[in-house]
Amino acid sequence: MVTTQVVYDALKQIGLNLYERKLWAALLSRGNSTAGELSSLAKVPHSRTYDVLESLAQKGFVMIQTTKPIKYVAIPPAEALERAKRKVMEDADVTAKRITQLQSSSVIKEMEKIYKTGVQLIEPGEMTGSLRGRHMLHEQLGTVIKNAKKKISIVTSENGLSELYAKHGDIMAKVAGKGVKIRIAAPVTKENDAAVAAFKGIAEVRKLSKGNAGRFALIDDNNLVMSLTDDKDVHPTQDLALWTQSEHVAGVLLGPLFDCMWKGLASS
Repeated sequence: MVTTQVVYDALKQIGLNLYERKLWAALLSRGNSTAGELSSLAKVPHSRTYDVLESLAQKGFVMIQTTKPIKYVAIPPAEALERAKRKVMEDADVTAKRITQLQSSSVIKEMEKIYKTGVQLIEPGEMTGSLRGRHMLHEQLGTVIKNAKKKISIVTSENGLSELYAKHGDIMAKVAGKGVKIRIAAPVTKENDAAVAAFKGIAEVRKLSKGNAGRFALIDDNNLVMSLTDDKDVHPTQDLALWTQSEHVAGVLLGPLFDCMWKGLASS
């Protein structure tokens, strides 16, 4: 059996682990086979072969024949992928409904109480964490923006301004409607003038010189989300950021620096 690395990489991208990839490729090359035969062919430990094949069956890649010994039948790749896609979508829908139910149940109040009690035991310096990938950066940024009470001060890049509105424009409009003051400093160009226009009525945008100041957000003088990489130089999956809940860093150190910089910027 010869399976190219391209095939293995593609299967990895859709969530199959190493043993699943090896066994499914082996089964494709045989059409149908026993677990023992597949174990030898794919070089997967025999003790793991049965549960991995069961997992593949649940995901829609394999059919099980209840013969003696049990045999496994390969489903044509196009059909297997279609089945797997349907299964993922069905599982995601079920999970989303369960999360929605949990959000509206009394259990969420109990979890919030546990969290608040736990936070009271944590030293302020311990409320910090690294965020790997732009997706995680925006997840945390969305959370702190949603919980803003007084003000949000943001420095971002040319592309970051457009991304900021696309990802958080709706929630920023909501908090602005509740009286939160939002200030954004960013390079303003033809490429992001649509975002500048969209922010009117939500935030005040002032113009930075292109390529200046990096990316960070200060929320209520007690939360900081700061990128440690340049969004022009890294792939979104390699973007790295820092989050900290600290009045000293966000309010005492960076807050006054932002205010000083803001005074010297022209409105967009």
